[in-house]
Amino acid sequence: MIPLRVAGRSTNKKSDGSLAWLRERNRDRVIGVLRTLGRTSQADIARTTGLSRTTVSTLVAELKESGLVFEVDTKAPDGRGGRPGVQLVLQHPSLAVVGIDFGHSHLQVAVADLNHTVLAERRLDLDVNNRAADALDASALMVEEVLAEAGIERAAVICAGIGIPGPVNRARGTVGSATILPGWVGLRIAFEMEGRLGLRVEIDNDANCGALAEMTWGAGRECSNFAYIKAATGIGAGLVTDGRLLRGASGTAGEIGHTTLDEAGALCYCGNRGCLETVASGPAILQLVGQGRSEALTLPRVIELAAAGDIRCRRAISDAGREIGVAVAGLCNLINPERVIIGGAMSRAGDLLLGPIRESIRRHTVLAAADRVDVVPAVFVERAELLGSLALALTSSTEARSAPV
Repeated sequence: MIPLRVAGRSTNKKSDGSLAWLRERNRDRVIGVLRTLGRTSQADIARTTGLSRTTVSTLVAELKESGLVFEVDTKAPDGRGGRPGVQLVLQHPSLAVVGIDFGHSHLQVAVADLNHTVLAERRLDLDVNNRAADALDASALMVEEVLAEAGIERAAVICAGIGIPGPVNRARGTVGSATILPGWVGLRIAFEMEGRLGLRVEIDNDANCGALAEMTWGAGRECSNFAYIKAATGIGAGLVTDGRLLRGASGTAGEIGHTTLDEAGALCYCGNRGCLETVASGPAILQLVGQGRSEALTLPRVIELAAAGDIRCRRAISDAGREIGVAVAGLCNLINPERVIIGGAMSRAGDLLLGPIRESIRRHTVLAAADRVDVVPAVFVERAELLGSLALALTSSTEARSAPV
């Protein structure tokens, strides 16, 4: 367990309102930000906590003197996205978090320390959609493997974060849609995984995990309000407002893939017609460009062909971008983000996808919102949800220990 407070110092409820209590509470807030953000600067701590720079500087000096904090050069988990200069890190080398990413057809697991360094990870191709029990069992085994490789004892793991490709009812720990993950209906994922792992577990959907990864290390690090769009097999959004994820009453916030674009359009697996995913998802693109071809196409291959000049592939991707842009324009009108971050496998198409998205946003968004928003590629693609599940574990462990008693 991570001590929320430095040994020898404890909060006495009788001293509420005193300067000593306030000072210790501020120390806890600084430690909480360091635990969540990993390597960060004093300026970021001040911005996140709302404390003055002078207060933060004094508290950080005390933490450094006590050996709880030290200075390092910064670097993002995959070597990109870091900023130069002195960064601060908590000194808890023996403690760790686990991240588990359930994709539609793959499973990824990783372990990281509290400095946000990934110590070991594994990937396995698996039919996750229809084989829930197999996926849960396999993930538990992979957790054992990464902990052994990293030399981390299970008792040192404070939380496991899990991302799944569908809406999550976090209060119940279940999947929020029977149509997206048919093999997971009624499964209490958090309960099942806590039993297998012997750890506290937090779950969220994959788009939210992608947003957490970008907010912690990537293109959303400087933003308090942004939308992360995962465009791949499905299309979903992770929404960050005022620095926090917006999940909604039942965990379905951000399901833009099921925005109706054409009421007379193709039937979607969700039961509605003309959803965004029927015209702009990876499978929809493959269906369009695969007709009449002898080659069995994959989405990465379509993007490769488009980059080489294939007219059909280029048109399919740009048309998908325009349709995605229409749905994102609705988000911009509703939540007014300062940035839209495009991730997922389709983001590999670069400006061939992002250009039409920008065009649609300009056309369908109110002028004040369109002028304010930037559309940028995600820093992370294949590992976004895995890194996000680690960020989920780090964030959840901080929130749990910062809650009032």
